[in-house]
Amino acid sequence: MNLNRRGFLIISGAAVTAVTLPFSTRAVETLKIGMIGSGRVGSALGNALVMAGHEVMFSSRHLEDDQLLAERIGAGASAGTPREAAAFGEVLFVAVPYGALPEIGKDLADLIKSKVVIDTCNPFPNRDGEIADWAREKGAGLASAELLPGARLVRAFNAIGAARMGSAYQEPGVIGMPIAGDDAEAVEVASGLIREIGYEPVLIGGLEMGKYLMPGTPLAGEHSAEEIRQIAAGLE
Repeated sequence: MNLNRRGFLIISGAAVTAVTLPFSTRAVETLKIGMIGSGRVGSALGNALVMAGHEVMFSSRHLEDDQLLAERIGAGASAGTPREAAAFGEVLFVAVPYGALPEIGKDLADLIKSKVVIDTCNPFPNRDGEIADWAREKGAGLASAELLPGARLVRAFNAIGAARMGSAYQEPGVIGMPIAGDDAEAVEVASGLIREIGYEPVLIGGLEMGKYLMPGTPLAGEHSAEEIRQIAAGLE
């Protein structure tokens, strides 16, 4: 698997504007990516990954919306049910409200097992209820791993706003992306995809450090890779 790839796009509402790049900056090897959840985060990341040269299947509870999204993006994008997307993807992204993770872990258990799964979800008590309180107490990385058993989990895209996820290419490598994971190969795969859409990945530790990858922590917001390393060094 070649991990030195990059692709770019701009998202503005429902409109998608592709940026033409030299061939050398695009994916040498195409990955099939299943996007579980196609809201602001899922659609932004999915669009960026398509522009990097990958194939992305969008999915949510609203197949019609996913089909329209795929039509707008064009070649490389498709739509299906969550099970279809999970079966399609060599790598999966989960971008849903945290309260939906138990259902996903149960319904897709046979399809997420042993796959690289990138967890973008954050637990918010006012939205997700008691499960968010539990996840915050346990730590979001460890909680997600428990809710998605068997997945080769990497926690990423949790500490930065969705609005910038489709535009980081404008200054590639300037903004760091803190990530957490226990599986070295899964971290490598996630890091390659993160670089392709303009961020510089920074591994801050194992999934137990995933509790810091969410709004309201010192790592929230935009930081350079070096700033992330300095902040992470001061965390327990």
